[in-house]
Order: sequence, then C-alpha cells, then structure tokens
Amino acid sequence: MNRRQQTELAGATISEHDGVRYLHLGTPWVQGAMRIRKPRQIELEYVQRMMAWMLWRPTPALARGHAVQLGLGGAAITRFTHQVLRMKTTVVELNPTVIAACRLWFQLPPDDARLTVLEGDAGAWVADAANLQSADVLCVDLYDHEAAAPVLDDAAFYAGCRGVLADGGLMTVNLFGRDASFERSAAAVAASFGPDQVWQLAPTREGNAVLVAARGVEVPDREALTARAEAIEARTGLPARKWLRLVRPYQPSSSG
Repeated sequence: MNRRQQTELAGATISEHDGVRYLHLGTPWVQGAMRIRKPRQIELEYVQRMMAWMLWRPTPALARGHAVQLGLGGAAITRFTHQVLRMKTTVVELNPTVIAACRLWFQLPPDDARLTVLEGDAGAWVADAANLQSADVLCVDLYDHEAAAPVLDDAAFYAGCRGVLADGGLMTVNLFGRDASFERSAAAVAASFGPDQVWQLAPTREGNAVLVAARGVEVPDREALTARAEAIEARTGLPARKWLRLVRPYQPSSSG
C-alpha cells in the first residue's frame, strides 16, 4: 500500500548543526543531510551503504549506465551519481517541496543532459512499461514524514523495481533493521528477485539496514571483491572494504 496516498504531503523544513544541513518533513526525523563545505561527500552512514551496489559491478564498468533514485531525500545520492561518478541520473520524487528545498539548500543542480528530476510517484514510475530495463542502478529510499516504514514495500512494487533493471542491474533499498519490519520487507524483495540475488548489510547504529538485490549478477571470489573495494575507496573515499565485512547473503528468517 502506498501510505503517501493516505495523508497530505508534509512540507520540507531545514535545520543546521555543526556544519551539517539536515532535511526534515515537518518532524525531527532526518530525511537527508549535507556537510555544507563538502557537498559531494555522503554524510549519513546508511546513505553511504546505499552505494554498496558498486561492489557488485566490475571496476571498469563501475560508473557506466543509468542510475535511478526513488525518493530524493537530501539529494546526497543524486550528487554522488551525477557529480562524482558522472552517471546519467534520474530521480523520482513525489513531494515538490523536497525538490524545491534540494534545489535551494542542498546543491541539487538543474536538470541537464545527465540529470532528470521528475515530480511523480515511484510506484507508477516502476510500473510504466516505458521504463522497463532502463536502469543499471536503482536506489530506493521511500519514507514519509513519520519515517516509520517504507511507503512502497510489497512484492508487486519490488517486482516493478526488478523490471526496470537491465540485465546485471542492481538495486539498494533502505530498510529498518527491526526484526519484523525488516524480515517482511526482505522477503518481499527476495520473492521478486530470487533469494540467491539478495544480500544484506548489518544495520547501522541508527537501525538502518541496506538490502542489495540484483538481476542476474554473478558474485566473484573474495580476492576480486577486495580489489573492487580498494578501487572504490581510491575513487570515492567511501569505506567499501568495511562493507565487505558487513555484507552477507540474504537468509530468510527461520521464525514464522
């Protein structure tokens, strides 16, 4: 169910503390962040881990193709894929005040030949046949102002996400590590992608647990993964070797 259809969209608000600007939706919950003097640096740990898809791509192809982001947040992923990796980037965001806030306060650049920001519903976008197999990378971070659970989070939605990925494509999704919520969401992803194409990272201190799902990806041996992680760190500064220690294949819960 799309919980955004049940309530009016909350207006974006801004706060700043210790050199970091935060995006909110009318509540204290943080929806995004940017270090003001280092806007291309990904500030929040869970958002850094949303970039773990890079481990599943061969280093020569790391930044090739089309990156799609569902849910703009504070535009950290957008700035990274568009400005650091220099990928073609498309964003789908339902809330126009979030787009406006990111343009004004979070250094979201205007649309150009490599960047398209769409005001629209992510569920409708992945269900649109025009977008089938159009994305190589899909980052999904869809929370409302209460930040309680993803607003799109069922097998039909994740089947749509798989549908928009090209062969070899990768999705990361931000989930909460609370047992019941996480297991339900992970099971829905596995039902759509196949359990052998799903991996999970350990939760952050704040409880965010990132799931990685792929469309037809073969995982190389540990030596090759370590070499990829080192290349990612050299190019981006992100802690990719740490991600390797945190990731494991998806394992369905034995309870229930």
